[in-house]
Amino acid sequence: MNIKNVTVIGSGTMGNGIAHVFAQFGYQVALMDLSADALQKALETISKNFDRQIAKNIVTQADKSAALTRIKTFTVLEQAATNADLVVEVATENVEVKHKIFTQLDQFCPPHTILASNTSSISITRIAAATKRPEQVIGMHFMNPVPVMKLVEVIRGYATSDAVTATIMEVSRSLQKTPVEVNDYPGFVSNRILMPMINEAIYTLFEGVAGVEEIDTVMKLGMAHPMGPLQLADFIGLDVCKAILEVMYEGFGNPKYAPCPLLVNMVRAGHLGVKSGRGFYEYQGKDMKVATRFVK
Repeated sequence: MNIKNVTVIGSGTMGNGIAHVFAQFGYQVALMDLSADALQKALETISKNFDRQIAKNIVTQADKSAALTRIKTFTVLEQAATNADLVVEVATENVEVKHKIFTQLDQFCPPHTILASNTSSISITRIAAATKRPEQVIGMHFMNPVPVMKLVEVIRGYATSDAVTATIMEVSRSLQKTPVEVNDYPGFVSNRILMPMINEAIYTLFEGVAGVEEIDTVMKLGMAHPMGPLQLADFIGLDVCKAILEVMYEGFGNPKYAPCPLLVNMVRAGHLGVKSGRGFYEYQGKDMKVATRFVK
């Protein structure tokens, strides 16, 4: 199948990154969000990220200008989906929200449209059940930051066809990404391995084994991780980490996936990491320091 028109649902950090790479590599992009202000902010972010690529000689100013002309913004889902060959949904990690979106997409999109979700943990089979085209529903899990990270986790739902899987693998390669095909189980591969590690790092802090900086330093210097697990959790968003762990806990029924009580309390307190200015670290502009108090 020839993919030319791509609709991205959600213009936040992941959504604008996905729109960026599709536009960069020649696709026509419809970027949809309920908020016009959010869309404007997304376009500004995309422009700044292109400037970073220009500074590193990855793209030219002409490449940036051409890519930005390929992105159109919409606040009405039906308008954004009308001509889509591929939709990539990037909404919040909530089953009910995704079901509503996919039910509407099934109604608004042409019969040939492939419906993909960027979900990091929710079952593709469960999402596909909201449509009458489950064979055309697939997971397309990009990594953050999307313009930089090479991996795309391609998740096959129970009914996803071979042809749709092959198309998404090829589309991912056209973005100069490396697609990896995985099956539909909670957390897939990336988060099934990553989130228990982050959760265990939080337990290590919670139980007083070591401090934030010490835990991150051990993992960076001892295990060659580019970023410690607590800093990475802040970067992902503590609310997102908690939501993914809860999906795996529900899906497997295994207590090893239950979020650490400290993580639960921090999310309740609104300490979500980089996006809120405080998590395991405190953030002011480009400055970062260890947060001074963690309520158990």
